[in-house]
Amino acid sequence: MRNQRKKYGKLGSAAAEGVLGVTSGDELISLFPGALQVLQDFHNGMYPGMKIAAASSADTPLAVTIGKAAMNILEVFPSVSVRQVFAKGWASDSLFEGNMQIGRTAPLSSDKSRTHFPILQKETGIAYENMLFFDDCIWSDHCAMVSQNCPGVVTHRTPSGLQYSDWLNGLKAFHQKKSRMMTSQAP
Repeated sequence: MRNQRKKYGKLGSAAAEGVLGVTSGDELISLFPGALQVLQDFHNGMYPGMKIAAASSADTPLAVTIGKAAMNILEVFPSVSVRQVFAKGWASDSLFEGNMQIGRTAPLSSDKSRTHFPILQKETGIAYENMLFFDDCIWSDHCAMVSQNCPGVVTHRTPSGLQYSDWLNGLKAFHQKKSRMMTSQAP
């Protein structure tokens, strides 16, 4: 990212300081506080066996480049980037890109349900019924499209960005769905 400026500050509830934001042009790119807390909890091992991925429909190749660069700069903890947290638990941690489906350029499109999710499933080996999707898009309902075209994915809209309460509500819905599935499969 050209002409980037980093903004430093306290990383959520962590006592340490790190990179909270980075500029691209005049825009400051940063995480929502709830998203930061989720990534900190994930990094600290609060969700054993869980893996995380991104399905973003960044609208231009430049937006994709900027988004990926920001993920390498923004910190969850000092010296731990967002990208490093997304890599946690995957086969080769730092080199795996299959969990990062970002953009709209082929083979991706603006319809995450038709492109991003099938690719995520293929690249990660994770079945739809084991996925939980949060989306903050306010101009299109990607959650409805994913629910319709990717049966089994639990979705949760976050039009105000991912808040910690959204995370907890999404996890609750996911666990409730898994419980119903287990009950319906019991002899």
